[in-house]
Amino acid sequence: MRDEVRARIPNFVEVFVECPVEVLAERDVKGLYRRALAGEIPQFTGVSDPYEPPRAPEVTVNSSQEAPQQSVEKIWATLERLGLVSFDRSPLAH
Repeated sequence: MRDEVRARIPNFVEVFVECPVEVLAERDVKGLYRRALAGEIPQFTGVSDPYEPPRAPEVTVNSSQEAPQQSVEKIWATLERLGLVSFDRSPLAH
């Protein structure tokens, strides 16, 4: 499906947000990961239903190791490198 979407959408940029299931479970305010890990929810992606990480994302961020601002900066830098956005980063621009 990812390859199909990539082929259909011009300038498609895949952002892979990586995070271990254990960290996702800790953050889960609804308790869905806890229930899935206990076997109460069948076919839960990443727990009982396999998740296949993307083979070649344009950018990968790790939400368990990076602050949100670091991840955002990586995404913006990738978009800029690909020529999809541009902006003035000089101190006066902020």
